[in-house]
Amino acid sequence: MTQRADVVVVGGGQSGLAAGYHLRRLGVDFVVLDAQSAPGGAWQHTWDSLRLFSPAAHSSLPGRLMPAQQGETYPDAGHVVDYLSDYEKRYELPVQHGAQAQAVRRDGGRFRVETEAGDWSARAVVSATGTWSRPFLPAVPGQDVFTGRRLHTVAYRRPADFAGQRVVVVGGGNSGAQIAADLALAGDVTVTWATQRPPRFLPDDIDGRTLFDVATARRRALDAGRSDTGGVASLGDIVAVPPVRAARDAGLLHAKPMFTRLTATGVQWADGSRSDADAIIWCTGFRPALAHLAPLGLRGPRGHIPTAGTRAVAEPRLHLLGYGDWTGPASATLIGVGRPARDAARDIAQQLSS
Repeated sequence: MTQRADVVVVGGGQSGLAAGYHLRRLGVDFVVLDAQSAPGGAWQHTWDSLRLFSPAAHSSLPGRLMPAQQGETYPDAGHVVDYLSDYEKRYELPVQHGAQAQAVRRDGGRFRVETEAGDWSARAVVSATGTWSRPFLPAVPGQDVFTGRRLHTVAYRRPADFAGQRVVVVGGGNSGAQIAADLALAGDVTVTWATQRPPRFLPDDIDGRTLFDVATARRRALDAGRSDTGGVASLGDIVAVPPVRAARDAGLLHAKPMFTRLTATGVQWADGSRSDADAIIWCTGFRPALAHLAPLGLRGPRGHIPTAGTRAVAEPRLHLLGYGDWTGPASATLIGVGRPARDAARDIAQQLSS
């Protein structure tokens, strides 16, 4: 039997919870459908040493400050999972876990959301599925002949899994720097860090608080028709969190220009030289997880759905939340998703009442 709600939020991670908080405050009838079996979103699946870029108080969802983690300036992923679990319970958000959305279809004047746990009928949908479930792996010459282990950021957990091995870490962003540092500091892993361009470290005193302010200022400038400030990208690519600083200052983080191909036993560099490798970790980013929206036929350039704020331009009953700056400044972060979630909830409430 198909169940009904005025609004279905697809995704129960940080973005879905922020949307739920604001929908509840506005008295909207809604349900949150989450593919995960437990609270915490993608934070349940990160590597062991991952830390937030900002202190707890500056990494909070609307309405509830994240408590500090004892002994840590920058909380770890487990602390974030605990926070999100508490948030879900504190606000009694109607989250159904283990209900992965497979398709969203138009159904007369409503949507039909098909899930593994049954179908839902809704007047509006908020898609908040994030990117973690859709890792991006670039095509590289020789990838079919390499006999070692190839994995993406999503599958990395800890240095002990690579003890005594030669590992190539690919990617000049935060994940690449953090995982390269994690392995290098372990002492029993031979690490080579390969990047498309020389890594750009942000000044050591800059963390997520500054990045959020810069991203917000850029969006305001663009919305006001002023020139593009460049945003976070103008400052650098890598936040120098303590482990990254430690590895960098110890001389353990030296990036090499990207290799040109894979060989059976490793990689080949532009000058023709080769390096053996037991494993390659691709820290090459993600794409928005939007397969469930495919039946709506809304995809535009670069796989994005064109939006005005969070609202889909071609389907105003659909809002997208938490996928990056194209759905709100810093909206893929804990602190940044609150404002676009509020705006989306207000727009939906007004739409439902008209």
